[in-house]
Amino acid sequence: MLSWRRILNRLRAVLRSALVTFVVLTLTLWLMPGVESNDVVDTLGLVVLVAAVGAVLRPFLLAGVVALGGWGAMLLGVMVQVVVIVVALEIDPADRISGLPSLVLTAILAVVFAAIVDWMADSGTDDTFLREAKRLMRGVRRRQARLSGGPLLTLRRPRQGTEPGLLMVQLDGLSEPVLRWAVRAGNLPTLGHWLRSGSHSMRGWHTGLPSTTPASQAGILHGASRQIPAFRWFEKDTGKLMVTNRPRDAAVLEPRLSDGRGLLRDGGVSIGNAFSGDAAVSLLTVSHAALPGRSARGWAAFMASPYGFTRALVLGVGEVFTELHQARLQRRRNLQPRVSRSGAFLALRPASMLLRDVNVSLIAEQMARGAPAIYCDLVDYDEVAHHAGPARPESMRQLESLDRMLGVLERLAPEAARRYHLVVLSDHGQSQGATFKQRFGETLDEVVERFAAPDHADAPESPAESEATQEPDFPEPPLAPLMVVSSGNLALIYLTRFTERLDRVAIDRAYPRLIHGLAAHPGIGLVIVHTPDGPVALGGSGSHRLRDGVVEGVDPLLPYGPRARHDLLRHQESAHIGDLVLISCVDPVTEEVAAFEELVGSHGGLGGWQTDAVLVHPARWPIAETDIIGPDAVHRQLIEWLAMLGLRTQPPAADEERELEHEVFEEETIPRLSRTHDG
Repeated sequence: MLSWRRILNRLRAVLRSALVTFVVLTLTLWLMPGVESNDVVDTLGLVVLVAAVGAVLRPFLLAGVVALGGWGAMLLGVMVQVVVIVVALEIDPADRISGLPSLVLTAILAVVFAAIVDWMADSGTDDTFLREAKRLMRGVRRRQARLSGGPLLTLRRPRQGTEPGLLMVQLDGLSEPVLRWAVRAGNLPTLGHWLRSGSHSMRGWHTGLPSTTPASQAGILHGASRQIPAFRWFEKDTGKLMVTNRPRDAAVLEPRLSDGRGLLRDGGVSIGNAFSGDAAVSLLTVSHAALPGRSARGWAAFMASPYGFTRALVLGVGEVFTELHQARLQRRRNLQPRVSRSGAFLALRPASMLLRDVNVSLIAEQMARGAPAIYCDLVDYDEVAHHAGPARPESMRQLESLDRMLGVLERLAPEAARRYHLVVLSDHGQSQGATFKQRFGETLDEVVERFAAPDHADAPESPAESEATQEPDFPEPPLAPLMVVSSGNLALIYLTRFTERLDRVAIDRAYPRLIHGLAAHPGIGLVIVHTPDGPVALGGSGSHRLRDGVVEGVDPLLPYGPRARHDLLRHQESAHIGDLVLISCVDPVTEEVAAFEELVGSHGGLGGWQTDAVLVHPARWPIAETDIIGPDAVHRQLIEWLAMLGLRTQPPAADEERELEHEVFEEETIPRLSRTHDG
């Protein structure tokens, strides 16, 4: 309590807060119509009133936010700041603002200006955010000490815990080549320092197919990547289109993935992920669709803090204008390839920034609580790279902001209840390229419809239309006979009138021109179909039998790299795979792909950097597999590290059993794929 450094730091914070409040109130009152006096002494008195009212009301308002839970925090986050200003203006002896509408308008302007001035004062750094996070962590630890009956923590900074913990931060969509280049360029000071100092090592890992977040997280968190064939797919047995970022679909999928032995089963925490990994606490996790509840003080504190939700909201609006400016620059420079960056993306960009700050606040709270393992997904880079391009300046700017967040977490470590080790990884990369529609003037759906049409109007009814007895009882409106489901440059095609997966003979019988037409199309690099000889990859000038590697003509797998055959074989074992699997063309020189969606940066299939993920870990930690192939391998590696730290507390027999199952699968992949399918 008598530390001069602490007293000086606190005095500096108070003086800064008073100065910001003075500047903000002066500007706000000057802008308000009808305010005749803006006396300096009166404004200084109002500054004191704001501080006093905030000290009295904010704890009660914060308690109200906590009591109301997640939705209460969303609704009342900004209102906490507004209420403090309104009350201070109401009791201001100078009485310069009268009437509730004017009071509320003045308070809103003041809150907005405060967020802008704070950001400008920090020159865009996260110092104020860091201070609030530290205050939150100290409050959590004091509260835990009270609840446990232990000694109350003093005003001194609490000593860091000695028990180990593991914090895993996923940088969504970041490829290993992009990260390596950014580090070499010196643009990522936090990660660059870790790597240059030798505290951490960086290695790439291969995602395989599909290269999507849901499939990777199903593997990383549950060791069950084969349950996810793409970002979206059709299930013939239920007649449902599954989309993994829809909470109701993710909730259906999680029981298929979970066997109770997930990565986070031993008291871990899932933050911002698609699935929970069997975590004890799931926050902002899609499969557990709910905002954080009353127990998540990090959520409530973020929403109620002037440096939390209000700051993120104001800066998010700035991100919208930044996005409009950057998109205009792309158009003026005629930068190619590019896609439209308007519409929903204008909302996604500030939302991802808000989510990033919320996630870091939730991580800080869980570090203070002493959660043994935390896994969090930060999506900023991925969202921007989809529309700007994975290596464009806009995307690099988002990557730099994520590096700053890693620095924030590093600086928060001394406040944590455990000695956290930090692992940074990605779930996939991204590949750039003009879209399929931009290149060929029509969508993949239109191409499929064209090749599926009969040669002439009076053509006989196809078997797909005549086999009425095999049609499942689909809900209205009726499904199209052919359904095309795209995920980046991967597409699955389903003949929806049949309940089983069809082979080439059956598909040719129903649509004689379909397979040949798709394989010959210049925008489609691979068509994978099942035959009596197993799955075959067809290209415009040749074919490749995946089971035994027999090639006829020009090998269509050559542009996709040496692991393409293994990736496609494994993908064929995925649940609910399409009757046909398509991969777009890839340029052998630039490695650009042609996404079937309108995205200039895409992932989901093969080609380019989309399968090149990254893993950054403490340098001295052992690596079980020299080449990490597939998200299930990442899952096994992370579990080994948890066990090494003593955080895998349940008996390991079940985990060893799963490892054996994995080895058996790898040994038996080719024989199992040789089995023919009915139909």
